[in-house]
Amino acid sequence: MKFGNSPSEWRHLLPQPGPQSHKHARGRLGVVSGGALSTGAARLSARAGLRVGAGLVKVFCPPDAAPVLAVALEAVMLAAFTTPDQLQALADPMDAVVIGPAAGLSESTVLNLAALARTGAALVVDADALTLFRDRSEQLFAWLDRDDVLTPHEGEFERLFPGLLAELGREDAAQEAARRAGAIIVLKGAATIIAAPDGRVAVNDDGSPWLATAGSGDVLAGLIGGLIAQHVDSFDAARTAVWMHSEAARRFGPGLIAEDLPNMIPLVTRDLLA
Repeated sequence: MKFGNSPSEWRHLLPQPGPQSHKHARGRLGVVSGGALSTGAARLSARAGLRVGAGLVKVFCPPDAAPVLAVALEAVMLAAFTTPDQLQALADPMDAVVIGPAAGLSESTVLNLAALARTGAALVVDADALTLFRDRSEQLFAWLDRDDVLTPHEGEFERLFPGLLAELGREDAAQEAARRAGAIIVLKGAATIIAAPDGRVAVNDDGSPWLATAGSGDVLAGLIGGLIAQHVDSFDAARTAVWMHSEAARRFGPGLIAEDLPNMIPLVTRDLLA
């Protein structure tokens, strides 16, 4: 089933707190950070998750990154881990977890993803956590379920699904990739394709060229995770986040850097809810 990506199709799904809401009821999002010199991407994802409404956001990091993150985070919480089992225990209470942005191109990221797959959290898998599965994508797919989301740009997509873009074109390739992975695919680009394994597909053809800046994808991963944490269906969370991400960039315009995007999200949300 094909959808457009107009707000009229999903505006009614946007979460709104009620009089009895508290931070846990509004959803818990985890974000896995890289090492001491690679913490910025996780911070971007975490702040985006907060700004889109998750009630509690926590960054999980290696011990060497904790002093760096502790002075950079305020409303975002922080916990350090040294083993995949420790990460699993920390992530188990979360509703959604983002892994991949600057997580590191090492086998430890693979082991951390495997640990997260053993929790009840929905996963948003991005960047390094996609690249690492080049030539072994079936291993990744075996750990995923239908609520998980993969967010590749075309280069990352080609590593996981070699030849599929050239064979089928972007929309059909995204649908076939979702079927193979058994998870939501967000194929990023000027027109971003959101595809679900059950056949649903949406095309967001309103991408902003101002998003061509380092870190914007990390923000998108956090937006998707933040909406899923609030119990929005993963397909709807992905297409909503893609539109909001583009709209935030369009409103800011020239000079946009990734750090600007999370602060634009409340303005976009306010207008959507008005």
